[in-house]
Amino acid sequence: MTALRTVTVDGSPVHVLESGTGPAVLMLHGSGPGTTGSGAWATTAQALGTSLHLVAPDQAGFGGTPVPAGSRGGLRLWTEQAAGLMAALGIERYAVVGHSMGGAVALALAAARPQQVTRVVAVSTMGAPGAPLSADLDALWAAPAGPLGARDMLSRLILDQALVTDAAVDARATAMRAGAAAFASLFPPPRARWVEDLTLAPQTLAAIRVPVLLVHGAEDRVTPLATAAQPLLEHLADVRLHVFGRCGHVPAVEHPHEFRQLLSCFLGRDRGDTV
Repeated sequence: MTALRTVTVDGSPVHVLESGTGPAVLMLHGSGPGTTGSGAWATTAQALGTSLHLVAPDQAGFGGTPVPAGSRGGLRLWTEQAAGLMAALGIERYAVVGHSMGGAVALALAAARPQQVTRVVAVSTMGAPGAPLSADLDALWAAPAGPLGARDMLSRLILDQALVTDAAVDARATAMRAGAAAFASLFPPPRARWVEDLTLAPQTLAAIRVPVLLVHGAEDRVTPLATAAQPLLEHLADVRLHVFGRCGHVPAVEHPHEFRQLLSCFLGRDRGDTV
């Protein structure tokens, strides 16, 4: 069963998609305008079935989750809010799957909560030391709400332009307009500082002892493979990297079947099976 609900975390509402029962998996979306937990992960959650308890929140400043009063957003807030959400749900141990910005949050959470996080999947992830602000990420964060901005953003995210359909553009444009006011406060120029905010220090990465799976597209222009995923191989103790050829920034959309198989296999190892 899939449900949308609101959970109070440290006095602030967090909008959450939940599905399934069993071992818990926290699923964290990326930073594109109009992104939400359900928008990023609902299709993957449905395909993975009911044998995992999947929790996909809108992170602060996205979708139905406001930025708490007195805060601006950023890695520390998103990490603390993710940990607080799982505590509020009564979930003591869980895996974390994060895309792009969500990958950096997932890695930070694993370092901060070693007793809770069992494994990490970081997809098209940010967080690597020294990673620069790419021109495509800069343009993505600056994309204006509406059809033109939505089409430009999706064209940068996805390699196969046949997937940038009118329906996909319309859906993203609607989501961008709905969240425009909150998103405007998250990544104002100059934007290189927000990449720095999402960068994890080498000692933080070295503190992560759980298994980590990095998943990346070979043609990712938003967080390029050479500067985003490959450097993390030098810093993580238990890590493996899977690269999809002919793939941009969103493997879950561009190679959905293989991506879900990969996720299922890696997450199922905690139980000695696949899900």
